[in-house]
Amino acid sequence: MSDQLNLVDPDPVVIELECLRATQPIGDVYIASVPHDELVKITHFDVRRVLQEDRDVERYLGIQRPLINSRVDGLQKYVNFFDASFPTAIIIAVDEKFAEYDAEKKTISLSNVPRDGDRPEIPIRNIARVLDGQHRIAGLRGFTGDRFDLPVTIFVGADIADQAHIFATVNLEQQKVNKSLAYDLYSLSKSRSPQKTCHNVAVVLDQDKNSPLYRRIKRLGVATDGRDFEPISQATFVEALMRFVSSEPKVDRDKLLKGERLEKADPDLIWKLPFRNLFVEEKDVKIVEVVFNYYSAIKERWPIAWASTDRGNMLNRTNGFRAFMRAYRHVHELHGTPTGVVPKAFMDEFMKRVPLEDKDFNIENFKPGTSGESTLHNVLIDVQ
Repeated sequence: MSDQLNLVDPDPVVIELECLRATQPIGDVYIASVPHDELVKITHFDVRRVLQEDRDVERYLGIQRPLINSRVDGLQKYVNFFDASFPTAIIIAVDEKFAEYDAEKKTISLSNVPRDGDRPEIPIRNIARVLDGQHRIAGLRGFTGDRFDLPVTIFVGADIADQAHIFATVNLEQQKVNKSLAYDLYSLSKSRSPQKTCHNVAVVLDQDKNSPLYRRIKRLGVATDGRDFEPISQATFVEALMRFVSSEPKVDRDKLLKGERLEKADPDLIWKLPFRNLFVEEKDVKIVEVVFNYYSAIKERWPIAWASTDRGNMLNRTNGFRAFMRAYRHVHELHGTPTGVVPKAFMDEFMKRVPLEDKDFNIENFKPGTSGESTLHNVLIDVQ
């Protein structure tokens, strides 16, 4: 690897980019639109270095932040989606010897030849260090389309201490977008998608006064004014339901955006994805009806535990909700009709056979966390 880094291009290479200069306390920064292939090229060795060893920035901070291969694989699929977009800037740093800004033309030139030299001194593929965006750049290696320009913020001449400060500020202090809010935003889309359908089911069940989940779903991941008991987040609901609709929700969404038809579940797959064919046939109302009836059967079987707001009761909280949602696959198989729809009467009979009473849904029997969820799920799938 180190030998490759020392291989200098035999010929001068200049990449000229239109950009804007912004003056900040740290110094001047340059904001450019960079074609994906040029960005991949100038960051080639830095991204590869992350795969194999620590970089200077990580060593300076005493941390490790390697590329996550599964995330790269996902991004290499994503960049080829119909509506793929990376709207936030990738941040790179370039040695001031190899960068020159033209104020009149509003361009920045990156070259393997230093400003005071006449021959290449560095591989053009080793000219930029990535401070933020390494996964996106690695994902762009899988792009097969014609054009994908990236907003890029370029720091010129920042020493290792400044680079480490920028790296830490961007990567270690940023907060992730709340998942419930992200799913809520899918409702704004005009196109159908598994995410939008599952969001809509959550909204209906949260707002219908007759619903067993009425006003119990925390819509945006934070408490709703005027509500005292919202034990289930919208993200929890959507993700639990979506497992029965699609094995690849992002791929399905992309196909629908492109106007392509989705495949129905075959006779074997329908037991794993019971709501798949209802979704493909646009029978979202039927999905609402099934989930409504299923949790109504739970509420009617254990009314005291379902109504309880005691923190020691887990039936109506995240673990209980997810365990029963997972168990619907088992209930569907027991009924034996591969339509995704189980009649309410069959649900009621199933719940009667579950060997639990209201008082049993406590944290002594079902520990907090995924272990309690798994324990309850195992009890449910043992019912025949």
